Amino acid sequence: MENNKALAYLFLRLGIGISFLGHGIVRLSKIPAFRSWMIGLFNTSLMPEIFAYWFASVLPFVELLLGILLIIGWHTRVAYILGSAVICTLIFGSCLIENWEAVAFQLIYGLLFFILLFYMEYNKYALEKSFSGRKE
Repeated sequence: MENNKALAYLFLRLGIGISFLGHGIVRLSKIPAFRSWMIGLFNTSLMPEIFAYWFASVLPFVELLLGILLIIGWHTRVAYILGSAVICTLIFGSCLIENWEAVAFQLIYGLLFFILLFYMEYNKYALEKSFSGRKE
């Protein structure tokens, strides 16, 4: 039974990791277009354009890094906390432009990060377990 819980945990971590990796790869290949799109989304919001510019410039790299960390299972606790912070930031941005559908999806990601962090004792299949006897 414990093995099933560890496998379920692994596949949840992999699913979120693949999603973040995919977002990062696609956006990295077209950062100028992604940045322009993001600035356009927020042009009527309270957010200053410079914030949208820098967030759109950094987000693809953060998504790529999070995806890699989650997939290989390295520094997973840090990845869950960073991922949760990214999701909170995205939720705030979506609220500013009144994109409530996006908020709903982002809340699901937030819940999944909560589950992963809360049940870390099931994180048995992770690269960090191979190199360290410590538990993150």
